[in-house]
Amino acid sequence: MTAKEIFQTIKDKEVKFVDLRFTDTRGKEQHVSVPVKSFGPEKFESGHYFDGSSIAGWKGIQASDMLLLPDPTSSFIDPFLDHTTLAITCDTIEPSDMKGYDRDPRSIAKRAEAYLKSTGLGDTAFFGPEPEFFIFDAVEWSVDMSGSYCKIFSEEAAWNTGETYANGNKGHRPSVKGGYFPVPPVDSLQNIRSAICTALEQMGVVVEVHHHEVATAGQNEIGTKFAPLVQRGDWMMRLKYAVHNVAHKYGKTATFMPKPIVGDNGSGMHVHQSIWKGEQNLFAGEGYAGLSEFAIYYIGGVIKHAKALNAITNPGTNSYKRLVPGFEAPINLAYSARNRSAAVRVPLVNSPKARRIEVRFPDPTCNPYLAFTAMMMAGLDGVQNKIHPGDPVDKNLYDLAPEEAKDIPHPCASLDEALSHLDKDRGFLTKGGVLSDDMIDAYIALKEEEVTRFRMTTHPVEFDMYYSL
Repeated sequence: MTAKEIFQTIKDKEVKFVDLRFTDTRGKEQHVSVPVKSFGPEKFESGHYFDGSSIAGWKGIQASDMLLLPDPTSSFIDPFLDHTTLAITCDTIEPSDMKGYDRDPRSIAKRAEAYLKSTGLGDTAFFGPEPEFFIFDAVEWSVDMSGSYCKIFSEEAAWNTGETYANGNKGHRPSVKGGYFPVPPVDSLQNIRSAICTALEQMGVVVEVHHHEVATAGQNEIGTKFAPLVQRGDWMMRLKYAVHNVAHKYGKTATFMPKPIVGDNGSGMHVHQSIWKGEQNLFAGEGYAGLSEFAIYYIGGVIKHAKALNAITNPGTNSYKRLVPGFEAPINLAYSARNRSAAVRVPLVNSPKARRIEVRFPDPTCNPYLAFTAMMMAGLDGVQNKIHPGDPVDKNLYDLAPEEAKDIPHPCASLDEALSHLDKDRGFLTKGGVLSDDMIDAYIALKEEEVTRFRMTTHPVEFDMYYSL
């Protein structure tokens, strides 16, 4: 839509409120609502003021005024609200120069798209994420001076075969690693996923597939269509919003946490990606698995910078509880055609236009604008510097002999390790002013707060290991 069409939609749909939305550094969407009588054409020119000091990792209180500038192309009618509301994704603007704020993730993604064009290497970076998530019946946790605990409640969970329910225990549920993917009633979430997909279509996001995932206790995946970097970031935020709200309306709770349960698969977000120039897919060629030299070098950049990327694509302390052997997690920094045990996979496709790579180590707690930007910048660095990733590995990487396995690098094992790599290996991100050193420093500082809180909190498993020593 154009700004003019926005006001026509407001009239036609009898919209009562306009909801201005933006995404913070951690990747959580924020919003402020404006009654339609207070929403005029000037909002698209001068923006809407808000207090940036209240957003974690952003401004100090001494210079807190910031602007939200609505992007009319990103609007949709919110399907979850009682009063007709038009939601619009915004860029966060620095009032002093009316440019995108240095730490605004969406503005960073826009700078990344502009940088790609400026290099002459390509015009468009396409991304297609596959976020996994859990839907539980309920969840509890407590962390205070007296102790800590967490508890997941899920009638679908394999551990509840002996549980007594008011209407009887029906017994149909996926076993551990058995969720991929029997029909209902073993898959108890078909209707909820269909409702999420319906909401996504209403919000302008094209759905391609949905299904139960491997883990017990309600792991799911919804696949949506690929799109250019910024738009795909917008769609990812809409997907999270739809998942959380549909689950809530069904009386359940959804989480994109990578490893909420112990002993079963965690939730990843495999990210398909390719670079195009005009109508040409630059990843299609005559090389390995139908890839071009451009694509091979792009893979080389992703693998070279993978440990720095981890700080952005795997941004929580919980992320590294997923990146362990035995649960289909991509713990080997190698590439392969179709082999799901590699960190970078080349999917089997029927057309050169569909040729792409799939980076498998990210998880869905990442900020999509930052994660897609960082992966593209790493890949482009590989192309610019002709970084070859070495030979592909087509064997099952989990079953390699020790002498073979020792030569294959691994992702980081913790968030603090990843932050250290990001600090040292940041040059590929600052090219073209896409990310600034100030933004990277602020991101590291924000995440180090999480590391410190995690490090200093006594964990229940420590009682199990050390209490009687």
